[in-house]
Amino acid sequence: MSSWINIYFINANSPIIEQIIIFHDQSIILITSIIIFLVLTLINLSKNNKLFINLSENQFIETLWTIIPMILLFFIAIPRLQILYLIEETYNPHITIKITGHQWYWTYEYRNFNLNTDSFISPTNIINLKNFRLLESDTPVIIPLNLSTRALVSRADVIHSWTIQRLGVKTDAIPGRLNQINLTPSRPGIFFGQCSEICGANHSFIPIIIKITPLNSYKKYIKNLI
Repeated sequence: MSSWINIYFINANSPIIEQIIIFHDQSIILITSIIIFLVLTLINLSKNNKLFINLSENQFIETLWTIIPMILLFFIAIPRLQILYLIEETYNPHITIKITGHQWYWTYEYRNFNLNTDSFISPTNIINLKNFRLLESDTPVIIPLNLSTRALVSRADVIHSWTIQRLGVKTDAIPGRLNQINLTPSRPGIFFGQCSEICGANHSFIPIIIKITPLNSYKKYIKNLI
């Protein structure tokens, strides 16, 4: 999870967030280059007034500074559209989990195994210094490592938002709608998230914990639930 001293993205744990970070870096480099070019141009023009004579009503230059921004926008738009399709598409998922938001807890239904678990926030009187206040829950959602997991997100009452930053996942649980996201973690561990939609008085008490384990450990966990 992120800390107060971080000034960059938290470490990525899925192909989706990795592509988002790469796109962010490319966009920042492009925007910074444009700003530097414009600043240098303005400084040069301010120091040399004779340049305005040739620039006045120059159709070639006007055409050029219209076409170049269009080309630069294509360099931004094409990777962005690829990321949007990558986020939305799910290819042959191995496991399907239905996530239902409540006031104020989550219900996880493992559709492949016909299992249901409720995840409530851990009371502050049972957590210790090694735990994170307002981020611990009694039942994490378990998914296997390096396998495609499809998550179907819905709600039972008001609008919620299921968010895991490390996985690049943020999807709304909207009344009357079933949203789909793809989870493909690349590293094991325990990752935290929270509801990102103001869903009522106890909005801050609806945490998310996702535990990513190797396939053998995942099978043992499912057998214990069964």
